[in-house]
Amino acid sequence: MKAFTQLDGLAAPMDRANVDTDMIIPKQFLKSIKRSGFGPNLFDELRYLDEGRPGEDCSQRPINPDFPLNHARYQGASVLLARENFGCGSSREHAPWALEDYGFRCVIAPSFADIFFNNCFKNGILPIVLPADVVDNLFNEMYSSEGYRLLVDLPAQTITTPAGDVITFDVDAFRKHCLINGLDDIGLTLQDADAIRDFEKNWQQKSPWLFREHRA
Repeated sequence: MKAFTQLDGLAAPMDRANVDTDMIIPKQFLKSIKRSGFGPNLFDELRYLDEGRPGEDCSQRPINPDFPLNHARYQGASVLLARENFGCGSSREHAPWALEDYGFRCVIAPSFADIFFNNCFKNGILPIVLPADVVDNLFNEMYSSEGYRLLVDLPAQTITTPAGDVITFDVDAFRKHCLINGLDDIGLTLQDADAIRDFEKNWQQKSPWLFREHRA
C-alpha cells in the first residue's frame, strides 16, 4: 500500500449526495480481484454515454461531456470533493481500488458510509470528514478558480487552501499511523513475522505430534 504523508493535489467535484459504491464502480467490473485496472471505469455510468464492459478499451467509448471528470480543468485531480454519505451501498472494496487507480488519494466529504470509510484507509486513500458548510466553501472556491489545489498534510492533520486558509481535521491515531507508514492488513501482520515464526517453532517443539505427516 502506498504511504500517505502530504498531498499537494488538484481538486475535482462529485457534487451529489448519496453516491453509492455501484455508482463508483458498477457491478459488472467486480469479477476481477486485482487491485489495479479499475481507474478507467471509475464512475463509469456517469463518465460514458454507453454501457461499460470489462476489458474493453475505454479510450474509444463516447464520453459524457457534462460530467466534471471529463473536463480539461479537472484532469490529473487527486483530491475529490464529495457530498453527504459518500460510498454508501454495498461493501465492495473495488470502490476504493477504482478511486486510487484513477489517481485520487484523498476524498473530502461531510460524511461517509462506514464500510467504505474503513476500506479507504486499508487501500491508501485518506477520507476526511469536514462540516457541511466547510465543504460547501471548498466547492465554491474550486468552481470559481480553475486549477484549485489543496495541500493535505496528514501528520499535521491540516488542509491548506490556495488562499492560505488552514483547515484542521480529525483522524484516528492508529489509522493515521498505518497510512503514514503504508501499512495495510498484510503489512501490519508482516511487522510481527519474526514473532510468528518464533511462536510456530516453539509450538512445534511443545506439540511435535501436531506437525507429523499423516500417511494413508
